Amino acid sequence: MNQFAKPTALNDTEQELDGQERPYYAVYEHNTIVDAKPYSSGVWFHGIKHSNHPDSEGVPFDEWLCAPLWVDAETISTDDGKVGRLLRFYHHGKFNEWVMPMEAIAGSGEEVLKVLMGKGLKVNYPLRRKIISYIALKHPQRILETTYKTGWHKSGAFVLPHQVLGGNQVRYQDSGKAAAIFAIQGTLAAWQKEVALLCVGNPVLILSVCCALAGTILFKVSVKGCGVHLVGDSSSGKSLAQELAASVWGHPETFAASWDVTKGGIEIEAASRNDTVLILDEIKRADPYKVQEMAYAIANGMGKSTMTREREGRAKLTWRVLALSSGERSLSEHAAIAGSPAHAGAELRMVDVNAGTRTYKAFDYLHGLANGQIFHGQLTKSSRKHYGHAGVAMVEHLLKQTDDNFYLNAFSEMRKAFDTQSPQAGRVADRFAVMALAGELAIGYGILPWPVGTAQNACHLLFNEWLATVGNGNSEDKQIAQALADFIAKHGDSRFSNMSDKYAAIVHNRAGYYRIEDGKKLYLFNNAALKEAAQGYSLKRIIQTLEEIGALAMKDADRPQKKFRFPFGGADRFIVVDPEKLE
Repeated sequence: MNQFAKPTALNDTEQELDGQERPYYAVYEHNTIVDAKPYSSGVWFHGIKHSNHPDSEGVPFDEWLCAPLWVDAETISTDDGKVGRLLRFYHHGKFNEWVMPMEAIAGSGEEVLKVLMGKGLKVNYPLRRKIISYIALKHPQRILETTYKTGWHKSGAFVLPHQVLGGNQVRYQDSGKAAAIFAIQGTLAAWQKEVALLCVGNPVLILSVCCALAGTILFKVSVKGCGVHLVGDSSSGKSLAQELAASVWGHPETFAASWDVTKGGIEIEAASRNDTVLILDEIKRADPYKVQEMAYAIANGMGKSTMTREREGRAKLTWRVLALSSGERSLSEHAAIAGSPAHAGAELRMVDVNAGTRTYKAFDYLHGLANGQIFHGQLTKSSRKHYGHAGVAMVEHLLKQTDDNFYLNAFSEMRKAFDTQSPQAGRVADRFAVMALAGELAIGYGILPWPVGTAQNACHLLFNEWLATVGNGNSEDKQIAQALADFIAKHGDSRFSNMSDKYAAIVHNRAGYYRIEDGKKLYLFNNAALKEAAQGYSLKRIIQTLEEIGALAMKDADRPQKKFRFPFGGADRFIVVDPEKLE
């Protein structure tokens, strides 16, 4: 046993160390004395220098490398199986923990040093490389699981970057450079009094807060993530609604994301907020060519496959999240800027909510305040003082429920209140029902200081407003019918001519003909014009819609087209459309 085997500690702090043969690394949490030699707290390299003389015993030396840094556990990612180390240290009394991927020290280790120093680890700069050697030589017995995603983990815990709820055997893993989007300040009680209470009487604000909480139960009720889109003029209050939703999980300004990203960026933002809420401000910032594709991506919950340099598939990003979007235009209106036809699927995945023409624009009740501006200012100030508590409190209560069927049964009951006949509207009803359920659960848990029924009533009101706008039918049928009606309104006099004319009229880029039947004007489309009118849909799908809504006025027995003979000679087949039925 060498001279460093039995230390005593300064400041009446005792610490037992096992003897080791030099060279070795040691971590002293406190200032320590070993064989009458003092060592300040930190990671030390106890080395021995040998001379060239064969009889030399070597001269011991000691080097301070950095403040105390512990390698607490080996980590294994449940997302891609990669191995790492759980590193721990303190900075100004604040506990810091970081999961370091082992591949990060395959080279010089500079990236690891950047992260550690960026988090406040004090280092002996000339000897900084030895810190990497110290980490590499540590092989802890403890093994933990890690994940790159927030939210529910297969272990049953709920993972957040700054804490893990419901378990201690899993950690959140990132590069160490990610923005701290989850943050806590103030108190839950103050948030309840100064933020949540002022939402009462305001359906848009209630829905937004419920949307922020609903991500935590999507998994438990087997509902896929989608979104709601707050539509209203500039300065209507829709951005405030988003800030209140953001305050459930973090600072309103830093937790919210933006539409001003690529499709890959949307995937990263969604995955980093898995099982919480994805807030996307101002759809006008989105690429109109890609916005519908991004709406699909948010709802589908799986990122695009990518390859490594070795042509191996990377682990896909996945997420399960509700999105809360806003804008002066709807998603389809924004896509139309690029000339993109509206996709019913995208609109159903990001449904419009009126946040602009209520009693006070986005608000219905100002709680006695003089005007909407004062109401807006007070809520903005309060939500930036108190935030990050409600989401954590929600998860803590969810973890107490041991009956796996409880939430499924509760959702089934709540869903009955959102009655609809259309399967497509039913998927939207699922979304409003899960938001209503989250709100009512939070009321029951004492997180939201609202009367029972507040969340359900607000979500039901806004769902019915949406349903009254779009109807209970099939969205694709509506889009096709509207596209054909618009085409007739735009080109009826220029690209169609009267079939009864004895002489063929000269029509450039002809779409077909029209004829009068029993005082009604019917339009005879050729196949190419019909597909042009309803871009993005096949001829078969367009005809199916016409038959479904009763707008296919005439047809032959064996096919949907009708054969006509021209007075000027010849014959052709056309799809005969009754424009009145398109309404």
